[in-house]
Amino acid sequence: MTNNDEFISSSDWQKKGFLIPVHNKNIFTIDTGGEHENCLVILHGYLTSSYDYRKVLPELCKHYRVIIQDLIGFGFSDKIENKYFTITEQTDYVLELWNILELRNFTLVSHDYGNLITKEILARKNSYSTKIEIKKIYFSNGSAPINHRDYSEIHKPDEDDVSKEMISMLTSFGVYKKIMKESFYDENKITDEELKEMWTQLHYNNGRNIINFVYNYVRERKIFWDRWVNALKETEIPIELVWGREDKITDQCLPNLRDNKFANQNISWIENTAHFPMLESPEKWLQSILKA
Repeated sequence: MTNNDEFISSSDWQKKGFLIPVHNKNIFTIDTGGEHENCLVILHGYLTSSYDYRKVLPELCKHYRVIIQDLIGFGFSDKIENKYFTITEQTDYVLELWNILELRNFTLVSHDYGNLITKEILARKNSYSTKIEIKKIYFSNGSAPINHRDYSEIHKPDEDDVSKEMISMLTSFGVYKKIMKESFYDENKITDEELKEMWTQLHYNNGRNIINFVYNYVRERKIFWDRWVNALKETEIPIELVWGREDKITDQCLPNLRDNKFANQNISWIENTAHFPMLESPEKWLQSILKA
């Protein structure tokens, strides 16, 4: 189903997309086009890129027009210049790109860091500051919809440890490989060859040297938590969580997910899978996304 055995290099992936000027930056975007009535838009996670979806794209584009972009500072998109690029700014660029592509009504899939952008989009949509229409949202492993009290209790003692580990990923390929493999339930599901390609994209256009804004990223997640939780509570858009159950990065959020109180949310658990379900269990991830 997913062409798992077909290796795709960074250069081959880059050929699938193109750069779109948005404000003062160029955003790498893959648009599969086609005659599909429905559109699926994807927002990737932190320190990775659209390349995370290489295993599932062939199947997705049989059912949808698929739009995947590299967020500013990641992959083949332009990099930031010695400044923290906020979630608010990322969202400004995301929405303007979608406006350029004339996207109006689509299904949205987000993972990890991309979840925060999705929540900011929801906050703006709830306040009628954007006219886009979203049919359904799929959140995958990352920032979970928990309340502010639980967030503070869970994350405050761990912020420095998480930040230090993320920063340490940038020191060498060996460290990067070790930590990335630890993000998988079965480390054999990601090869050294694939990780080298992901490392290449992390380096692209001086990206490794200027991407370190994890401390502010963690802090911003806390500052805006009330805004984003309220956005989830207020939205009428159907929401589903597609979650790798063995994710050590978000495992402390799992009790909240099991007991989640948001009436418009369902949870699809992917067993024996950790932080990157689209890479580790692409068939099961696709079943969750395409089951409707």
